[in-house]
Amino acid sequence: MNDEHKIIQQVYAAKEDLQAADRLIGAYMPFIKAETAKFLKRPPIEGQDDELSIAMIAFHEAIRGYSRMRGAFLKYAAMLMRSRMIDYRRKEQRHSGALSLDMPSGEEELSLGDSLTDGKNHTEELTAREATRAEIEELARQMEEFGVKLSDVADNCPRQRRTMETCRKALEYAKENSDILDEFLRTKRLPLARMSEGGGADRKTLERHRKYMVALLLIYTNGYEIIRGHLKQVMKGVAGQ
Repeated sequence: MNDEHKIIQQVYAAKEDLQAADRLIGAYMPFIKAETAKFLKRPPIEGQDDELSIAMIAFHEAIRGYSRMRGAFLKYAAMLMRSRMIDYRRKEQRHSGALSLDMPSGEEELSLGDSLTDGKNHTEELTAREATRAEIEELARQMEEFGVKLSDVADNCPRQRRTMETCRKALEYAKENSDILDEFLRTKRLPLARMSEGGGADRKTLERHRKYMVALLLIYTNGYEIIRGHLKQVMKGVAGQ
C-alpha cells in the first residue's frame, strides 16, 4: 500500500514536470521492458524493436492521463502500453498486407489478393482476439476482488429498457464524480445511496443489479479500451430502440 501511494505521488509530480516524468520512466524501464517482452514473447532489443519505444511513449501517456479513479497506476500503465503496441502492430500488418497483396502467387501470375477467398486479414483478427481475451481475463481477475464473476454479470444484467435506463443514470453520475469512484475502488463496495440520490435512480433497482453495476464501473474506471468500445456500440443500439 505504501509503495502504491509513493508511485501515485511520483506520477502526480511528473504530470507537469517533464524532467520528473523522464526520471520516472527511467526508474521503471525494467517494468516497461518486461511488459514489452510479454507482448513480443521475447526480451526487447533496444534500437531494434519499435515496440519498446511505443511502450515508453505509452508509459508517459499513462502518467499524463492517470487519476486515482483508475486504480493502481502500474496496472493502468501496463494495459495502456499493451493497447498502444497492439495498435502499432495492426498498422504494421495492414501496411505489409497491402504490399503483399499485389505480389504474384503462382504460375498464372494471379495476385495474392485475387487468390484470397474471403478478403479477411486473419493475422489482424487473431491479434484483436488475443487482445480482447487479455482484457477479459484481466477484468475477470479484478472483478473477483469485488466478489463478482463474469457469469454473475450475465445473470444480473437488466432485461427491461426502463431498468437499463435507471442503471445508466446512476453509472453516469458515478463516472462524473471522482470521489464516488475513489470510494468504490477503495472500499470495493458500491456507494448505492449516493448513486441513487445523485443519479435520480431507484435504489432497490440498483441493489438488484449490483453485480452488473460493479462490472461496468470497473470497465469505465480502468483501461479496458476494447471492452469499453464494444459497450458503447451496445448502448447506442439500446438508445436507438
